[in-house]
Amino acid sequence: MKPTPQNPAPTDAETRKAVEPVICYPSDSLNESGLGYRAHLREDLELLDTVTVPPRDARCFEVAAGNFFRITCPDGPQVGDLNLWQQHNLDEKFFSGKTRALHGTHVGVGDRLWSSLPYLRALATVTYDTLDWYGFDAFGGGVHDVIGTRCDPYTNTLLNDTEYHYCCHSNLTRALMQERGLDKDQAERAVHDVLNVFMCTGFTQNTHQYFMKASPVRKGDYLEFFAETDLLGALSTCPGGDCSTIHSSEEAACYPLEIEIYKSRISLPADWTPPDPSGYSRNHGLT
Repeated sequence: MKPTPQNPAPTDAETRKAVEPVICYPSDSLNESGLGYRAHLREDLELLDTVTVPPRDARCFEVAAGNFFRITCPDGPQVGDLNLWQQHNLDEKFFSGKTRALHGTHVGVGDRLWSSLPYLRALATVTYDTLDWYGFDAFGGGVHDVIGTRCDPYTNTLLNDTEYHYCCHSNLTRALMQERGLDKDQAERAVHDVLNVFMCTGFTQNTHQYFMKASPVRKGDYLEFFAETDLLGALSTCPGGDCSTIHSSEEAACYPLEIEIYKSRISLPADWTPPDPSGYSRNHGLT
């Protein structure tokens, strides 16, 4: 609960509250919109590889620039936490906060997953979503959020005074250690805030607290992306299962997720290249 205000409202309180909001970062100003050539490419896809992520675990995967990948639900309802890095530079990683600022609290078809500063370029574009029908429900909940940070053992210890070793943060850290031969400290520093795939979340209307509710995902659902650059990904199956009641525990029913990697049989545009990092000249602004 939020504290009771200690100060009385001024006489012009309602006038101040009635000021119309302004969108901070109008996404119409981005260089392109919609799927463009990506929609054509996905019309004829060839499956290259499938990676299965067991319950309460994580796995890494690689996707070449210009290919597609899908996160699929092959069994029961399950939420996943996604990390992405530029495959050849782990310092360039998914920037959930800027993605949220540009596209909103939940991502959908046509939205891009942006990388961290000083790079700030699209890592991937959402190209298909079998849950796009959900929209926002009466509670303000939607799917595929960039609000939550990832369940982690530190917060779990803070709130519950218990140690749980299969939080998504821990799962992603172990997967990256194994994939890249990193030590624990190196891998943990590289793990970052996530895209909560299939998770249904929002903010309560009274206290504006982050909430979760049962995911609408079912067997056969998937979220698909186009890789704008060479990617290293890591996906954790959340120990909360469908996140209907609890996470970071052994109580919830959990299921595997799959990552399917595809190549289009249709050629990319002849002039296509991965996007360049941000054009901002730090030599001028930070010297």
